[in-house]
Amino acid sequence: MAQRCELTGKGPMVKNLISHSHTKTKRWVKPNVRKRRIFSESLNGMVVLRVSNRALRSIDHAGGFDSFILRQGDDRLSSRARGIRERIRRARS
Repeated sequence: MAQRCELTGKGPMVKNLISHSHTKTKRWVKPNVRKRRIFSESLNGMVVLRVSNRALRSIDHAGGFDSFILRQGDDRLSSRARGIRERIRRARS
């Protein structure tokens, strides 16, 4: 089964390998998805999510996990990530 990033929704893509004779062969390209423990300041603890390497860089750029996940839309987040976002919102208020 294909892995998908729980924060950005990034998943496998199909691309064409093109040979010298111009024969096109379908190939899957999978994102660099890892299971990571991420610290949440609002929850004052660690959260375990399957996250792509690009999402980890985006978290650093946004100024932390809490601010990043609060900015993400519902269409990109997994159901687990949406639950964590609600826990963060309740903890902040």
